[in-house]
Amino acid sequence: MARLNGKVAIVTGSGTGQGEAEARLFADEGAKVIVADVNFGAAQKVAAEINAKHQDSALAVSLDVSKEADWKDAVKAAAESFGPITILVNNAGILAPATYDVLTHEHWTRTMDVNAWGQMVGMQTLIPIMKAAGGGSIVNVSSLAVVNACGRFTAYTASKGAVDALTRAAAIELAGFNIRVNSIAPGVILTSMVEEAFPTQNAMDAAASVQPLRRLGRPIDVAYLALYLASDESYFTTGAQHVIDGGLSVMGGVTPDLGDQ
Repeated sequence: MARLNGKVAIVTGSGTGQGEAEARLFADEGAKVIVADVNFGAAQKVAAEINAKHQDSALAVSLDVSKEADWKDAVKAAAESFGPITILVNNAGILAPATYDVLTHEHWTRTMDVNAWGQMVGMQTLIPIMKAAGGGSIVNVSSLAVVNACGRFTAYTASKGAVDALTRAAAIELAGFNIRVNSIAPGVILTSMVEEAFPTQNAMDAAASVQPLRRLGRPIDVAYLALYLASDESYFTTGAQHVIDGGLSVMGGVTPDLGDQ
């Protein structure tokens, strides 16, 4: 239970869902955690509950990831409380479903600003700090939509594709500074975002039924993968996309009937 001892991490979108699970797990593993969310009330609640379990281990900050000024304020607050951040989990994002034929420039820009630029500006803000500290780990949350595209999420899919491309490019550029950059591509994980995409129980059941494991993922499942990538255990891992989807991305074709074999 000490895989992140001595480290300081910021997890965006950690007021709920995957980010919340990551923030709680990181604190359990010894990290000081910046709980960052555009919903400051949600961030405060999570940070308070972490601190009740691990005294003085969490700090809540208000963060709109698309705003550079918010990032600078968050980093300043973290430095004053815990010291330099060496783990960044770019988890925050929006789903924003819309079919291609009604997609507007405003919708496209907003989705890109949060999902792609929000991760880029976070990296820009944290990289000088990580360089000064001698290294760090950046975990960018992408999506299975990049691997297995689906309808109604054109801008979302494009924004997450940008995240994967950014991850690969940054991994090469930053390797010489001992900064590792990896991405996670979650499949159907039971969060409010998935509830938005599958708003009825029938829709949710249908989504679960097509998973090879016949169940949806949990936020903690993604958090365990993020923990590995944030920790020194992933010492030799950079520039990689890590799919966590219950086998959905590899399912395809027709299963033959082999009779009694």
